[in-house]
Amino acid sequence: MKKNINKLTLGVALAAAATAYAGGVQAGAFQLNEQSISGQGTSFAGRASNASDASTVYGNPAGMSFLDRAQITAGATYLDVSNDIDVKEATDALGRDVSGSSGDDMVPGSTVPSFYYVQPVSDRVTLGFGVYAPYGVITDYDSDFQGRYHGSYSEVKVVTAQPTISYRINEKWAIGAGVTYNRIEGELTSNTTGITSDGEVSIEGDDEAWGYNVGVIFKPVPSTTLGLAYHSKVDYSLEGSADVSDLLTQFGTFSDSGDASLDVTLPESIDFGITHQIDDRWTVMAGATWVRWSRFDAIEVETDTIVGTIVEEQNYKDSWQYAVGLSYQLNPQWLLRTGLAYDNSPTVDTDRSVRIPTGDRTIFSVGAGWTPIPDLTIDMAYTYLWEDAVTVSLTDDSSGTFEAEYENEAHGFGLGATYRF
Repeated sequence: MKKNINKLTLGVALAAAATAYAGGVQAGAFQLNEQSISGQGTSFAGRASNASDASTVYGNPAGMSFLDRAQITAGATYLDVSNDIDVKEATDALGRDVSGSSGDDMVPGSTVPSFYYVQPVSDRVTLGFGVYAPYGVITDYDSDFQGRYHGSYSEVKVVTAQPTISYRINEKWAIGAGVTYNRIEGELTSNTTGITSDGEVSIEGDDEAWGYNVGVIFKPVPSTTLGLAYHSKVDYSLEGSADVSDLLTQFGTFSDSGDASLDVTLPESIDFGITHQIDDRWTVMAGATWVRWSRFDAIEVETDTIVGTIVEEQNYKDSWQYAVGLSYQLNPQWLLRTGLAYDNSPTVDTDRSVRIPTGDRTIFSVGAGWTPIPDLTIDMAYTYLWEDAVTVSLTDDSSGTFEAEYENEAHGFGLGATYRF
């Protein structure tokens, strides 16, 4: 048995902690989309151009200039995820067949919150602040999951705080920018092959990093708004610990613990949106987002444990997300919304893992805004997401073989409120 047994298991675990693989209603790969309940109702179509409430702090900071007074927007989306997994083959590092659970429904329900505040300070300058979750995951396979040597448990949280400013150049143009403070923390485990029972690799890590968002809005005519927003890349240097128990090598079984570190970059994105008010009741919107996932091409994990340094190829590809939406002003109190979106996955077939078994996805949403009094709007949204079936096919000396087909779907239930003063 080679000494590098289960090196890849540790590499995948620590990599997942750093990159916040998502298992809910998300954008491409492991991005979360749930930063706005009003936006959720239209599948986030025209997010960069539709400044309907204070959540524009995230969607496009220039949009704050088109809000006529101070307001607070807060909300949360509950994610209910289902996974149907058909295991074709599972062996451990010793070549033995692995029996047990297929791992269906490995993602427990979770809630994604957000909060924003916008305050005009003059006819041209508006200040804002937001707290939201751009990435996150909780993936909890059964203890006897047949693919447990490639990943068994993941819990990662990324929280971003963003102070923001916008400037109204004239009636047609506005610009905005925000600085983002980002904190990531995670806990990951994977099993290791033993003679009579499994060992375990456990990873914990965290980091803090800075980024920025900028945006511009142009209104060529009062009924049409064009928006362009840029979300910067964020460079993390994750520091944490690695604990290895009952690691089987040709020299025997070992346990070890020590420090672990990983440098990783989460990619930049460019979001274009257009919103057009057809008449007093109907508004249409559309958007396209490009994400530079090709930055995520390889993982290099350094540890001072017996497993040493791990290098793993990822080979992500750049991805696009598209959305169209529609809203209808039923009466002064009720605004109805719907939308359809399509996200192509940046993962490639040769490197897809049990931690991110995702494919291209289609998203359908409906929503409503209820304004019982002029100062208060209650937003509600429902999203249904389904993914193309994908195959996870993994083979290596350190973790054995696992091949399975995944079919994933999710339901998102959003509730929020905006208060103006």
